[in-house]
Amino acid sequence: MTEVTTELVRCTWAGSDPLYQHYHDREWGRPVTSDSRLFEKLCLEGFQSGLAWITILRKRERFREVFHGFDIPRVAAMDETDIERLLQDTGIIRHRGKIASTINNAKRALELQKEFGSLAAYFWRFEPRPEELPPPGTFVAQSDASRRMSKDLRKRGFSFVGPTTAYAFMQAMGMVNDHVPGCFCHAEVDAERKGLVRPK
Repeated sequence: MTEVTTELVRCTWAGSDPLYQHYHDREWGRPVTSDSRLFEKLCLEGFQSGLAWITILRKRERFREVFHGFDIPRVAAMDETDIERLLQDTGIIRHRGKIASTINNAKRALELQKEFGSLAAYFWRFEPRPEELPPPGTFVAQSDASRRMSKDLRKRGFSFVGPTTAYAFMQAMGMVNDHVPGCFCHAEVDAERKGLVRPK
């Protein structure tokens, strides 16, 4: 007799932690066009460098508090006094370079908004063409598109934006759909991506 189960099939990395599963089910890979959300994702991917993503998720609400909801002008206005204060905050990752990078990147993000009209318009320019994508279910840590994005961001003065971080950002913001084909989110994300009006 076959056992009937209604358990959702997910990407294996989602594990069993409810916080991780919620992030996988409701956020990861779903297209983002909000500048503040894009900035948050870029910054948190930078903080994640060398750490487990669940560590970042558990601290995300505190990150949002100390970085003013990732409001770009407010973060850009932060200074050395703020850095020293945040280095004492156990609710976040206390890494001077990453904290300073977030403030620096906010200033650079303002420049991108001025040049392109929005961060979304800038980032979505790097969306890979279908023929550039790896076969479904193939796991890659970076891509030609993420290398192009990383190179351009660094040329513009951004930091903690290497090609691996850039690819993780592209996955998180829905620029690529890396949910495995058997995952229940794969078709949902495909549909959202097909219906998305790309920012110009």
